[in-house]
Amino acid sequence: MLAFIIRRIGQALVVLLAVGFVSFSMFKFMGDPLENLLGQEATMSDRAELAERLGLNDPIVVQYTRYLTRVLDGNLGISYRAGLPVGKIILERLPATLELAFLSGVLAIGVGITFGIYTAIHRDGIITNAIMTISLIGVSLPTFLIGVFLIWAFAVNLDWLPAFGRGPTGNFLGMELAIVTWGGFKSMILPAVTLGLYQMTLIMRLVRSEMQEVLRADFIRFARARGLSERAINFRHALKNTLVPVITVTGLQLGSIIAFAIITETVFQWPGVGLLFINAISFVDIPVMSAYLLLVGTIFVFINLIVDLLYFGIDPRLGPTGGEGRHRA
Repeated sequence: MLAFIIRRIGQALVVLLAVGFVSFSMFKFMGDPLENLLGQEATMSDRAELAERLGLNDPIVVQYTRYLTRVLDGNLGISYRAGLPVGKIILERLPATLELAFLSGVLAIGVGITFGIYTAIHRDGIITNAIMTISLIGVSLPTFLIGVFLIWAFAVNLDWLPAFGRGPTGNFLGMELAIVTWGGFKSMILPAVTLGLYQMTLIMRLVRSEMQEVLRADFIRFARARGLSERAINFRHALKNTLVPVITVTGLQLGSIIAFAIITETVFQWPGVGLLFINAISFVDIPVMSAYLLLVGTIFVFINLIVDLLYFGIDPRLGPTGGEGRHRA
């Protein structure tokens, strides 16, 4: 168990170093940092002096090591556009993205797994057909189109929910969150549904497919022959053996929710790190772009590490050996 955890943590650190190098490379290959800092009217001597002061003349390995040291100290640089520390800007915007991702994740996992189990058990019927039709729409339509449609339907025509913005916020554990106020929660509904719909339909279809496969397995027939109730067979045996692939996809989709919140935040003008990244691209604010890439990469690596450890928690046979005999009661 300990060796398994150490190996997974080591692999995660290697990936983080690679992500850090890609983030560091943005400063080298996207624009001229000296021109961004000094402007076009700077003399050659000014450029040479600043390059020496910033260590841009040092070897790449030295610069990369220095960059990692600054990141570990929490120094992500200064925004070219705002002139403020990037870490401070991201910390101000991060709660908005995290609460939106949290609500979207709860929606995607809760509804996705519930509907997946229902459609797997009840393969035919009006409700199942309706759910599968809606899931097909959710998988097929692009996120921005879903967002525009929801705004048109529920904000413009019905006037039930706000069309854009975060709404009022309240203080919770030192963070300003919209989800703790009624007006803020109403503002979150449309962007949360937009962001979580694709993940919800993907999880639902995966749960349905995996559970139907498990329900056809030999050990399920044996469980029925023993006289076990359908409830015990469905939830105690079938669902347990469905969890491993579901956890894999669910973990990746939770990372995708944060990474792909860019589109949703742009459509609804949600003031999170996704919208911050879009604005940074418009102004070629490389420190902000680099920090965003590093943040998203770290979130993905952390989630993947948690998923790997959950494998071992659900079924220890899947840990060090990669798993054998998945479908066992």
